[in-house]
Amino acid sequence: MTVQGESAEHQWVDDHAGPVVRPYAVTRGRARPVTGTFDLISLVTATRADVTPEVGLGPEHLAIVGLCQRIQSVAEIAAHLDLPVGTIRVLLGDLAARNLVQVREPQTTAGLPDNSIFEAVINGLRAL
Repeated sequence: MTVQGESAEHQWVDDHAGPVVRPYAVTRGRARPVTGTFDLISLVTATRADVTPEVGLGPEHLAIVGLCQRIQSVAEIAAHLDLPVGTIRVLLGDLAARNLVQVREPQTTAGLPDNSIFEAVINGLRAL
């Protein structure tokens, strides 16, 4: 159905963003990555400088590989490509499964002291 005076093609184009594609179309309906969980601050780097288009890789996959020639966090990739983080995680799973990106997860907080020590320091500083 088209709005009177608009062509069907014009309805699917945003003046500022170009063609409108829903995130589920980019991931082919998938909501979870095939591998990995990808924290927002996980660091991603490409393993190759050039990637030729392959079956199963869309333009968004290639954009991620191009962007990750320099280390980027998952959040930065989502911001640069203007895609939801969930969509980026699915695409990163595809790329990681093909060994086109390397992902470094953040270190756990096992070696850090618990919050009670920080609270005691803050309370001690307030008492000064």
